[in-house]
Amino acid sequence: MTDTSDTRPAEGEAQAPRQSRLRRLMRYMPLIAPVLLWAVPCWVLLHSGQHWPLPVTLAGTALFVLGLIVMPLAMMRGHGRRQQDRAAIIGDTLLGAGWILFTWSVLLGVLLRLALTVAGVGESQDRARIVTWAVLGTTAVLLGWGYAEARRVPRVRRLDVQLPRLGAGLDGLRVALITDTHYGPLPRTRWSARVCETVNTLEADLVCHTGDIADGTADRRRAQAAPLGTVRATRARVYVTGNHEYYSEAQGWVDLMDELGWEPLRNRHLLLERGGDTLVVAGVDDVTAESSGLAGHRAHLAGALNGADPDLPVLLLAHQPKFIDRAAAAGIDLQLSGHTHGGQIWPFHHLVRIDQPALAGLSHHGPRTLLYTSRGTGFWGPPFRVFAPSEITLLVLRSPHLPTQVSDA
Repeated sequence: MTDTSDTRPAEGEAQAPRQSRLRRLMRYMPLIAPVLLWAVPCWVLLHSGQHWPLPVTLAGTALFVLGLIVMPLAMMRGHGRRQQDRAAIIGDTLLGAGWILFTWSVLLGVLLRLALTVAGVGESQDRARIVTWAVLGTTAVLLGWGYAEARRVPRVRRLDVQLPRLGAGLDGLRVALITDTHYGPLPRTRWSARVCETVNTLEADLVCHTGDIADGTADRRRAQAAPLGTVRATRARVYVTGNHEYYSEAQGWVDLMDELGWEPLRNRHLLLERGGDTLVVAGVDDVTAESSGLAGHRAHLAGALNGADPDLPVLLLAHQPKFIDRAAAAGIDLQLSGHTHGGQIWPFHHLVRIDQPALAGLSHHGPRTLLYTSRGTGFWGPPFRVFAPSEITLLVLRSPHLPTQVSDA
């Protein structure tokens, strides 16, 4: 027998300091990130060789310092205990603007300046000022376009999805998906009504909302959510909680959706029958539900499928794509999710992919499980969408078992 007791503590001792340093770094990230967000553009635009007149340099620097101070304070007042909508709007807008300015300061500050240097364009000061104006121009265009993208009614994305176990009687079943409406500080009652009108034009058999209805309690956002009661479906309207419900009294949202005529699928299922075939439509609470401390809330797939015939195809609603590992292990046929917003503001999608297995669209997991991840119907926080358009999704389910047509000889 080999005694490894001498080596294991050494390995553990070596890993412990690394993990401790990582934890300390993550602890300070909320302090480091805002500083980088405003300090990097300030340096690139004002202090990297432009030699602006002193009043311009001082005024510009003061604006960046003001952004650094106001943004976190406004976000704390807007999203903390006080939940002041005006403060949230200011903080969220500064966050989005700062992120876009930071991104393009880095990209153009490096790539454009390098290209100008290689091309021999102007003197060093000229190149620095060209970069400044290019960054400001790009940021202004993306902010305007991104705001319009975030506030418009989403375009409908249509796709056929073949499920090998779907019976012929269910071929052509129309499933409309909305998610991440995020009713919040910016009033969007008219937008909500127009979204619901668009959903009704799809003549869906099943309409699904996969969570993150709003930022705020049901009582506070009731007016914006009320149009959901006008949504029509020939078979059912179903809903599951997202993580943001658990920041805002989730049970209130479950009760309101029930009041509006939607069926909250809290770890349960219903059967959808047509043409002699049956589809199991199941839903689970968000994966953050259990840690919320709200009694009876947790993501429980076994409970959602309890009593369902295992030979029947299953459509599962789960807010976060990361639930797909459990869904694939259980042999789920199709999972519908949201949560990612498609990244919302490029290139934030790279950070989303660290946490989630899919960003947007249809993906395959395991031997038969499909995942459709919506980019979301609304937006969270910053009222901008850049290279991540919102969507209302229409999935038409297809069966490979269509009866063969016998032609006359």
